[in-house]
Amino acid sequence: MSVASVLLAVEEGGESHNPLIPNANELFWGTICFAIFAGFMIKYVLPKARVALQERTAGIEGKLAQAERDRDEAQQLLAQYREQLADARTEAGRIRTEAQAQRAQIVEEARSEARAEAARITEAASAQIASERLQVLTELRREVGGLAVTLAGKVVGESLEDEARQRRTVERFLDSLDGSAVPAGGGAPIGTAR
Repeated sequence: MSVASVLLAVEEGGESHNPLIPNANELFWGTICFAIFAGFMIKYVLPKARVALQERTAGIEGKLAQAERDRDEAQQLLAQYREQLADARTEAGRIRTEAQAQRAQIVEEARSEARAEAARITEAASAQIASERLQVLTELRREVGGLAVTLAGKVVGESLEDEARQRRTVERFLDSLDGSAVPAGGGAPIGTAR
């Protein structure tokens, strides 16, 4: 239908009815249906929606509170981590200092032990040299004594077989060797005749 046909029909009916104003019958039934619908919504739907909204709000608030607790816990853990890291650095510095001190002490102890060992070895070598010198001197005295007895026996012409006599002769000879000095020119010993 076109607008012209609607206008023609209205004029034919003789009444002029405004299309913007609803019919009383429709207005009555529309209000009743709306009231039933509104009552149904208020009684059944809105309480469930309100409960769902409250649950959702409580869930969001719980999650926010949990997030704040997690953030606070994370900040505490970060503070503890930083404190532990600072303690670890301090401990590492202390250990490094102790290690350097121990190293210096060990080096000094090793030097002291090396000096003591060197002194001990030197002392032992000196003692051994003195012992060997004494042994060589004793052996040399015995050999020189034996040669002197033999030589004196041939020079004097007497037998020096008596042990006491041999000892006295050897002692006199060695004493005369110890008491005589050789001049720098290489001459005869002082106190001996040529």
